[in-house]
Amino acid sequence: MEIATFGNGCFWCTEAIFQDLKGVSKAVSGYMGGETKDPTYKEVCSGSTGHAEVLQITYDPSVITFDEL
Repeated sequence: MEIATFGNGCFWCTEAIFQDLKGVSKAVSGYMGGETKDPTYKEVCSGSTGHAEVLQITYDPSVITFDEL
């Protein structure tokens, strides 16, 4: 298994798409970067924390490649 982390605009919309891909075992939403410790979703969406919404994808590269993700 490999892990890839992707920054995107709205992790709620894309999490389900990744979870449905053959070869993906897990898609976990979270935040990356920023300066606010343990920010809330509302704080991150306001743009004031410096965080980006990201998805951490655990996948099997023998089934789906990084480029295909």
